[in-house]
Amino acid sequence: MSKTLEQLRAEQVRDKALLEQYQHRIQRLENRAKYLSKAERTARAHRLITRGAAVESIVPEIKVMAEVPFYSLMEQILSLPDVQAVIYRALHGEDV
Repeated sequence: MSKTLEQLRAEQVRDKALLEQYQHRIQRLENRAKYLSKAERTARAHRLITRGAAVESIVPEIKVMAEVPFYSLMEQILSLPDVQAVIYRALHGEDV
């Protein structure tokens, strides 16, 4: 049973329509992934800016520090045992 030319053309039209549907579905999924990724980046940027601003408001002297000395200072402060204990308690819901 071979198909007629008309049947093959009808199949071709149907298959092209299906292909377009799948291509649109892929595009929608890719757009959604980009949107979600952008939302995560935006939330992260907001969190970093907010926390950086909090540090600057608590210790205004650091505003004039260059990046490398600032990171060095933060590493030194955050490696102190008392500071690590306070962070641990804050993370575990204990009184700070």
